[in-house]
Amino acid sequence: MDEFKRPASRRDVPRFSQRRRVASEAVEGFVTPALTKTDNANQTTQPYRRAQVAAAESRTARANHVRRRTRPSTTRLARFDMDLPEGVSSKRHYMKPRIRRRARQVKAWIIRGSFATTAAIVVVGCLLISQGFFNLNKVFTGSAETAAALQEGVNPNLLKGEGDGRINVLLTGVGGPGHAGGDLTDTLILASIDPVNDSAVLLSVPRDLWVTIPGKGSMKINAAYAIAKHNYMSRNDVDSHDAQAIAAGLASIDQTMERVLGVPIHYNLLVNFQAFRQAVDTVGGITVSVPEDLYDPTMAWENGYDPYLARKGEQLFDGKQALMYARSRETSSDFARGERQRGVMLALKQKVVTAGVLSNPKKISDLVGAFGTNVQTDLSLSDASRMYSIIKGVSNANFRSVSLAGTTGTTSGAAGTDSLVTTGNINGQSIVMPKAGLENYEAIQEFVRGQLQDGYIVKEKAKVLVLNGTVESGLGQRMADKLKSYGYNVVGVRNAPSNMYMSTEIIKTSKAKQPYTKNYLEQRFNTTTISKLPDPTIKPGNADFVVILGTDEAGIN
Repeated sequence: MDEFKRPASRRDVPRFSQRRRVASEAVEGFVTPALTKTDNANQTTQPYRRAQVAAAESRTARANHVRRRTRPSTTRLARFDMDLPEGVSSKRHYMKPRIRRRARQVKAWIIRGSFATTAAIVVVGCLLISQGFFNLNKVFTGSAETAAALQEGVNPNLLKGEGDGRINVLLTGVGGPGHAGGDLTDTLILASIDPVNDSAVLLSVPRDLWVTIPGKGSMKINAAYAIAKHNYMSRNDVDSHDAQAIAAGLASIDQTMERVLGVPIHYNLLVNFQAFRQAVDTVGGITVSVPEDLYDPTMAWENGYDPYLARKGEQLFDGKQALMYARSRETSSDFARGERQRGVMLALKQKVVTAGVLSNPKKISDLVGAFGTNVQTDLSLSDASRMYSIIKGVSNANFRSVSLAGTTGTTSGAAGTDSLVTTGNINGQSIVMPKAGLENYEAIQEFVRGQLQDGYIVKEKAKVLVLNGTVESGLGQRMADKLKSYGYNVVGVRNAPSNMYMSTEIIKTSKAKQPYTKNYLEQRFNTTTISKLPDPTIKPGNADFVVILGTDEAGIN
């Protein structure tokens, strides 16, 4: 019975193989003779019970052995998570490898998807810009010399004379292909921009003004472009879209307008009916203040057979309506039509600026792509961009609208002007001519100079004293009036102490820096400014410049 005593030490415990054999024999009912009851109370043990205990121990030992061999290493991380600060989760330590891989894939897809979307936006934007840039370069040929006034802080020596501190753009409108007389310029508006003082003027010229074109005879001014263009086409056997033929026509109308108005034309913008409609539609229509009902039964067929083309009050026009409103003159006059056209131009300018059309690549691409050959200009793209930045800063209150036919007022509330032209008849044609007589443009030019004063002269406001140093009576006042028409601030007119001045002198009598006024005066009188008065008896007062007229200016009108 000693073999069933409790082991005295760990070394006396049967090996695992021995315990398994005992358990196996007990389960199958084969119990060795030694496993019997004894009468000794301290050593009494039920053989069956002992076998049962041994079997249980065997199962436990085997299970522990299996766990030690197969337990994954990740379960050991649990004891480290127990030491994490409170509120910190350790669930991600137990994330299954497959889930972690899936998460990494999703993250990669998101990153790649965001990159692809951004790249697509950039590519589409670049395509729109490049397409718009290509089309813009087809329209903005850049054949005209850059106006000096487009430069910020331009060197005074680059300005050729009073008025060169402005930017003058001749806007001409033609019917275009499919219209009778498609190259006749039915709209003639000079847009003159003052980049120094952020202002602008729209000046309408009557299309029926009778003029003489050297080498081509006398005609209405609206034929000046068409005659020169078609002469070039016939001489060179080219079509109406030829760039040189168009340039010849623009040169002809520019020279004619400069002779009538007395100011330089720096740029041209020629637009036909189709381009005008597209421009208005692209910006989403324009809002025009209609002063009175416009009734024209001759255009009713274009307006759904309604003879009222526009009603009094604020009206939102699409391209077709705006064109009808600007073209109609059957029941009004050419002068009234010119006023409507200036109103439409102001409304279009305002919409372009407020709608941000020229900062939207798609709208630029749509607009210029649709223009095609319907727009012609000698502006370069860089000059046009600079001009837009200037115009954008000109408020409607500083955008004045004037006409040779007189105006009833301006958008800023200024008083109206008297008409400088009248109607007449030559060879059965109804024409417009200066009130002073055919080909007499002196009054017109004086009016234009007063309306289009040089921005640098206006800004400097230099005080000019005019002295008559000749024997010719009234010379000083006539010169003073002429200088005033250019915008000079003439503070006084009187005779010089001597009337023996042979040449005109300009004296700078103040320390104020007025380089533009100095440059213009020197160009006008073809002399150099000095700083010392030739006669100490001359009292300049507060004048910045003293001009002493010599006999070289005698006989001026």
